[in-house]
Amino acid sequence: MFQEEGSSSVTSSPLQLFSMMSPPPSLGSPYPWLKELKSEERGLYLIHLLLTCANHVAAGSLENANIALEQISLLATPDGDTMQRMAAYFTEALADRILKAWPGLHKALNSTRISLVSEEILVQKLFFEMFPFLKVAFVLTNQAIIEAMEGEKVVHIIDLNAAEPAQWVALIQVLSTRPEGPPHLRITGVHQQKEVLDQMAYRLTEEAEKLDIPFQFNAVISKLDNLDFEKLRVKTGEALAICSVLQLHSLLAFDDELLRKKSPVASKNLNGIHLPRVLQINQSTLGELLEKDLVNGHSQSPDSASSSPISSNPSAKMDNFLNALWGFTPKLMIITEQDSNHNGSTLMERLLEALHSYAALFDCLESAVPRTSLERLKLEKMLFGEEIKNIIACEGSERKERHEKLEKWIQRFDLAGFGNVPLSYYGMLQATRLLQGFGCDGYKVKEENGCVVICWQDRALFSVSAWRCKR
Repeated sequence: MFQEEGSSSVTSSPLQLFSMMSPPPSLGSPYPWLKELKSEERGLYLIHLLLTCANHVAAGSLENANIALEQISLLATPDGDTMQRMAAYFTEALADRILKAWPGLHKALNSTRISLVSEEILVQKLFFEMFPFLKVAFVLTNQAIIEAMEGEKVVHIIDLNAAEPAQWVALIQVLSTRPEGPPHLRITGVHQQKEVLDQMAYRLTEEAEKLDIPFQFNAVISKLDNLDFEKLRVKTGEALAICSVLQLHSLLAFDDELLRKKSPVASKNLNGIHLPRVLQINQSTLGELLEKDLVNGHSQSPDSASSSPISSNPSAKMDNFLNALWGFTPKLMIITEQDSNHNGSTLMERLLEALHSYAALFDCLESAVPRTSLERLKLEKMLFGEEIKNIIACEGSERKERHEKLEKWIQRFDLAGFGNVPLSYYGMLQATRLLQGFGCDGYKVKEENGCVVICWQDRALFSVSAWRCKR
């Protein structure tokens, strides 16, 4: 994976000099040894440079940040090895953060950017196909719904991100084989793009008609943050299930300014970070590289802590949203979220956490997809690159990618009046079989507090949890 053929582990290298070096005043003549670095040496130096650059950005030292960016540009590339590709997008994010200091310049440089619905649909399809994460989440979700809705005659499912019909096609097929006969099924799909909902409605209606299942599809064109709950058309007498896939974290953005006033940033040392100590170069993947103690006093921060000042406070927007869902008294609510701590209050907190989690995601692709794949390049740029940019470059309500750890969601749902529903052994068995058939070692699922986390190696990346209203 990360280690290129022919590269070997060493104990002495130019890396031993990196921490003692000051960035050169200019890079008109790049140092020749930069081009001679082996893959792992280059990866370590890129991590060093990214942390150095982020330190300068956080401190407002733009001249030094620019020098670091110039050095990174000599090594990073979106079509190279894992670390080179990832560094290209973190570099773009740091540069974008610098540009935001000049709003006019930033707007001018982005004024002609066009976001095509077709491109957004494509990148979501690529994520679904190239990773098993959503497939596993759908299997666990569908099994939980089937078990909860046993014997129900009228079933209503609200999908808060109705983007992928494959999940509900599979559910319709299973429901059609129920011994007591299929229920009357109604699916309400929420999405901000009409084209996506139209495709969903067509595909599901076609499948239901083929299997002779009474079916209705209710399309709600809306963003999650301004959803009109009356349009969900929840009726008495129906068994309700609510499904949210990678959506709820965005609601945490809307109370940011209020929470910042209530919770001042902890201390100045959160904005800066010591440079990494010299690392041993004997790792085989980027994920393992980053597992090392990169920084004095800043190790992997396992769940680092779920202790960012902002994310540990309640969110009025989130509270109101969950209260509205609780008011529907759903029989089941299933939530899939990124299992990462990307909602820290400072740039350096988020950068370190994002390096760890995106290292794992880029490693997944490196292990299974050729570097020359155009589909891989599109996915990395249009999905991961944009997420990294939002996490690193944005603040306030503009920062939507506020991924948090499972323990935070458990606490949040408990306070909102929901009780955990342990996911079944049969669901776990199906998920494990799916991963075994994916054709790539390294993926695994494990139970955690009645919920399931989906991992790459030992790094949890996504969580699936089920809930019902407390009596």
